[in-house]
Amino acid sequence: MQLRQNNLRKLPERVFDALIVGGGINGAAAAAALSGKGARVALIDRGDFAGSTSMHSSNLVWGGIKYMESGDFALVRKLCKSRNHLIESYPSTVQEIRFLTTINRGFRHHPLYPWAGTWLYWLMGGAFTRRPHFLRPAGIKAREPIIDTAKAQGGFEYSDAYLHDNDARFVFNFVRGALDFGTVAANYVESLGARREGELWVTRMRDRMDGRTFEVRSKVLINAAGPWVDQHNSLSGQQTDHRHVFSKGIHLIVPRLTDSRRVLAFFADDGRLFFVIPMGPRTCIGTTDTRVEKPEVGATEDDIRFVLDNINTRLALETPLCKADIIATRCGVRPLAVKPSGGDDRDFLNLSRKHAIDIDPEMRHLSIFGGKLTDCLNVGEEVVEEVARLGVAIPYPKVRWYGEPDASLREAFLHQARLMDLDAMTAEGASEPLSTRLWRRYGAQALEMLEEIRQDPRQGEVLIEHTEYLRCELKQARRREMVTKLEDFLRRRSKISLVVPEQTIRDSPGLREACDILFDEQAEARLAEYLASASPESAGLASEGESGEGPKPQRGW
Repeated sequence: MQLRQNNLRKLPERVFDALIVGGGINGAAAAAALSGKGARVALIDRGDFAGSTSMHSSNLVWGGIKYMESGDFALVRKLCKSRNHLIESYPSTVQEIRFLTTINRGFRHHPLYPWAGTWLYWLMGGAFTRRPHFLRPAGIKAREPIIDTAKAQGGFEYSDAYLHDNDARFVFNFVRGALDFGTVAANYVESLGARREGELWVTRMRDRMDGRTFEVRSKVLINAAGPWVDQHNSLSGQQTDHRHVFSKGIHLIVPRLTDSRRVLAFFADDGRLFFVIPMGPRTCIGTTDTRVEKPEVGATEDDIRFVLDNINTRLALETPLCKADIIATRCGVRPLAVKPSGGDDRDFLNLSRKHAIDIDPEMRHLSIFGGKLTDCLNVGEEVVEEVARLGVAIPYPKVRWYGEPDASLREAFLHQARLMDLDAMTAEGASEPLSTRLWRRYGAQALEMLEEIRQDPRQGEVLIEHTEYLRCELKQARRREMVTKLEDFLRRRSKISLVVPEQTIRDSPGLREACDILFDEQAEARLAEYLASASPESAGLASEGESGEGPKPQRGW
């Protein structure tokens, strides 16, 4: 908590080159890019970082193969290049994975047609990944016996990429990088509106933890509030070319359905691509695509039934999946950028996730619409270019602000890990060796953890039962990751609450010790706050017949 308190003290004391409102993927990437290149940056979020759309993704980093059918080849080419760049820049986190797509009889195209499309997709991606393959039903069954091929006409296998860990963790690492570059960031701080005074923006803020209000001054104001961009623009008097429409999507986390490390893809009953995605000891299935009017959403019984029915129809499971198998539910909105003159009444399922940045040069204000994880590096670079055009000095324009530490540092870490036989401490049943996991999550900071484990072997023990998180990781989270509520750690700095049943977490004897490490004298209050909260599934479940709007999440501007 000390990191957050220190930053709260700094926010009203300085004049920043840019204040970024919203700590999802757009805001996090913009903060890392600007501060990495020398700008003085402040970043706030009304809830926790990555607390909305950025924690409800499919964990896929893909070039947008679905946009091939609508002919948006320029976007596909751009996203493929972005995907390739992420794979190269984050080899431990963003990894190539095979997609096995099954086409059933009665589909609008013969399987050879989309298979030909995967070759064009592969070429547009610079032949960066493994080649596509056409598969007959017997070939599909041989690769994945779990697929029901009784109605299959054929299929194909091609490559894209996915996040090996957690989308919210990936986003937070941009925030952590921005902090390392000097960004002053704080979560649970909301903007109450902004006004222009002379050459500066003055933004009034409220600390949502204690209710204190204060003002922050900046030369440029960047609205990266995700689904709430339009709402915050109304507070700052901004008129923009774009606006958002919203698509609700849900995913269900269930016990692992197959041991193979590939994504299974189908076309769901509504014509949308439907995925079965590996998630360590679990499987993520979904998604839905439902037009909604507001960003505050919850999963309905109909949503859950749609996902379960689609998966049970397409997989040859010994026992069909039911609600009792659901470990966690992810539910959020995709904010889709449209222009009022662009006619958003066109096929809703074909609206793309491309981002748009609207600029008010006179007021020195930026609004970031749309976007997705795959395009995050482009967003960061574009924001830097636009802020520079507004007259803000960028002292180090050539600095690389993203990516894993270089190979020599990684080898130094792995060498030390081998000398202390770290991987022998890997918990039984873990999904990967301990050295691999620590490097992917923490990079250079993983070296500090080796020293802690050498001094006290207990620091290498799993603390919360049935998870893959060590005592030293909790200490790291306390020092460097601005964990303000227990849910921040369980859901966003880690993926514990996605893969471990809630009751198991609540019953874990290590949960109280985790709170002691994270919160010191506030441990009792934070534990009570978590235990008193509704379960993630019930909190996001809208009753039958509702529009899907649930309780407002702790995330916005």
